[in-house]
Amino acid sequence: MTLTKYTKDYLASQIDYYISEAQSYKQIAQNYSPEINSVEDAAFGIIAGCIYSAFLRAYENEKKTVELDDMQEFNQILKEKAALIKKAIIG
Repeated sequence: MTLTKYTKDYLASQIDYYISEAQSYKQIAQNYSPEINSVEDAAFGIIAGCIYSAFLRAYENEKKTVELDDMQEFNQILKEKAALIKKAIIG
């Protein structure tokens, strides 16, 4: 895998943060009801987008370009944590 220790640690801290704040993001998603079909799925999407943004910021801070291998590893990390994120949203 190609992510640096800095990037992995940063992503882990971001994922932990968003898990701890999942209910806040669920409330944000509820503001878009009934335009959305699933508040929980919308909240997950918001959280995933925020984590992705953090991932891009980490690369920008390192002055690196995101490569395909990096994106694949990021997606794998997020996928591995998806159940925890979803559980935190559902409460």
